[in-house]
Amino acid sequence: MSLTTLDQRTALLVVDLQEGIVSLPTVHPAADIVGRAASLAKAFRAHGLPVVLINVAGGAPGRTDLPRSTSAPKPNWTDLVPQLQASDDDRLVTKKSWDSFHGTALDEYLRSASISQVVIAGIATSIGVESTARSAHAHGYNVTLATDGTTDLDAEAHYNTLERIFPKLGETGTTAEILTLLEQTHQ
Repeated sequence: MSLTTLDQRTALLVVDLQEGIVSLPTVHPAADIVGRAASLAKAFRAHGLPVVLINVAGGAPGRTDLPRSTSAPKPNWTDLVPQLQASDDDRLVTKKSWDSFHGTALDEYLRSASISQVVIAGIATSIGVESTARSAHAHGYNVTLATDGTTDLDAEAHYNTLERIFPKLGETGTTAEILTLLEQTHQ
């Protein structure tokens, strides 16, 4: 569904824009995704709305079809990219699975801040972003996805999520559309 509204109490969730993830080969240039997420974060902060910066540190336990790396990650692998200009007022959530809600205090934080809607951007569209969007939807939040603020490691997976999954979970819009609506809603 196309973007129609932003609630007065909307939070921005920025998923996995960290040194180790943005260095991977993505469908769209990671620098473009980071730039769009940074512009969203700046605008949300300017309106006194919560910005949640999410990184991933490890994986969920159990077997998967994906091979586990035997080499140690680079020392700064989990560091958020500096372009996000993290603020002391931002909330940092570190997860160990694809879903930003599972095993973290994200839901409790959002509820304590009376958040009713989340805007989501980040990498990878079909993994961390989609899992977080699904969970936000299941937790009862209104979900908005920045369609040009996400990318993936796989083009087919990216477009499947963008065109088939996201419209079922919430509203979708470009970063520019979200920023315009944010200005109109929070004058």
